[in-house]
Amino acid sequence: MGRNWYLLWSGSAVSALGDGIFLAALPLLAATLTQDPKLIAGVSFFGALPWLLAALPAGAAADRYDGRKLLLAALWVQCGLMAALAAFHSAHIAFIYGMAFLIGTAENIPRAVGQPLIKATVENHLLERANGRLFASQAVALQFVGPPLGGLLFALATPAPFWVNALTFAIAAVLVTKMRTQRQPRPARPKIAEGLKWLMKHKALRTVTVVSATTNLCIAMTMATLVLFAQHRLGLTNAGFGAFLATLACGGVAGGLLAERLLAKYRNTVTATVVLIPLMWLGIATIAHDLITVAAFAVVSSFCTAVWGVATSALRQRAVPTELLGRVSSAQTLITWGVQPVGALLGGLIADYFGLLAPWFVAVGLRTIVGLLSLKPLRAHWPGAALNVHLAAAPEHDAAVTLPDASR
Repeated sequence: MGRNWYLLWSGSAVSALGDGIFLAALPLLAATLTQDPKLIAGVSFFGALPWLLAALPAGAAADRYDGRKLLLAALWVQCGLMAALAAFHSAHIAFIYGMAFLIGTAENIPRAVGQPLIKATVENHLLERANGRLFASQAVALQFVGPPLGGLLFALATPAPFWVNALTFAIAAVLVTKMRTQRQPRPARPKIAEGLKWLMKHKALRTVTVVSATTNLCIAMTMATLVLFAQHRLGLTNAGFGAFLATLACGGVAGGLLAERLLAKYRNTVTATVVLIPLMWLGIATIAHDLITVAAFAVVSSFCTAVWGVATSALRQRAVPTELLGRVSSAQTLITWGVQPVGALLGGLIADYFGLLAPWFVAVGLRTIVGLLSLKPLRAHWPGAALNVHLAAAPEHDAAVTLPDASR
C-alpha cells in the first residue's frame, strides 16, 4: 500500500466523519419541523432516491473519466451543499427534502469511483486488508465519532453540524488533490447498461446483490423513524441519539479489522453473517428496552455487516474487469442502495399505522426469508474468499470463490 492509498484512505475517513455528523443532524433537524413519522421518513426517501436515478450514469462516468478528478468535483459540490443547508436550516421541510436529494445525488460519484480507485492503488493480494481498514475507519468516523458529535453540535447550535460537515468535505478534497494516479485506457462512450448486464450473468455477485439489497431495504425501514424510536422507546435526548448511533461503530470497527483473518480461517464466515444479522434485529425488537441491550445486539449486527462488506467488496474487485468496474459497482449500487427510498417509505407508513416496533418485525421476517434462500447459492459459489485466487473476468464462467485452509 503506497502513498496514493493512504491519501485515499485518509480522505475517505474525513468525509465519513462528515457523513456521520450529517446522519445524526439531519433527522434531528427534521424532528424540529415535524413529529409526523411519514414526513420524517420523507427525508430518508429523498436522500436515498438518487441511488435509483443517478447510480448507472455515475458508473459510466467513472469508467470514462479520471476518477480522481470526478471525486474532487463531487467533494467540492457536497461542501457547497452542506454550507447552503447550514445557512437555510430553518426553511420548510420541503427544502430539507430537496437538499437531501441533491446531497444524495452528489454522493453517487464517490461511490462509483471508489472501487476503481481502490483497485488502482492496492495490490490484488491486499484487497481484503485494504477494504477491512477502509470499513474500520469509516465505522469509527461514520458511526462512532460522527453521530455523537453531530448530536452535540446540533444541541449547541442548529446549523453547527452542517458547517462542520462542509469543512470535512473541503479537507477530504485537499487530501485527494495530493494523489497522483496514472491514466488508464478508457472507453470513449461506455454503455451505461453494460455493467448491469454483466452483473446479472455472474451468479455469485448476483446472489450477493440480492442479499445486500434486502438488507439495505430492511435497514432503511428501521432507520426511517429511528429518531422517534430512540426518543419514545429509549427516552434519549438529541445528544443521546448521537450516542445511540455510535454503538453501531463498535462492531463495525472490529468486523473491518478482523474480516481478513476470519475470511481466511473460517470457510462459513460469509454464510454465518447472513444468519446472524436478522437474529440481532429480532433481539432489538423483542427483548431490548434500554440503550445497553440495544447496543449489544447492534454491535453484533454491525460486526457481521462489516465482515460481509469486506468480503463482497474484495469479490467484486477481483471478479470484475477493470474497464467495467465502475459500471458494475454502480449497477450493484443501483440495486442495493436504490431500494432504500422504498424502505424509507415503507418504514414510515408501517410505523405510522402499526407502531414504531412494526418496521423491525417486518425487517426480520423479510431478511430471514431471503437469507435462508441465499444460503445454498452462497455455499455453492462462495464458500469463502481467497487473496491469491484470480476469478475469471467473463461472467459466463460463474467462477466460485474459495477460502484457503491456511491463514494468509
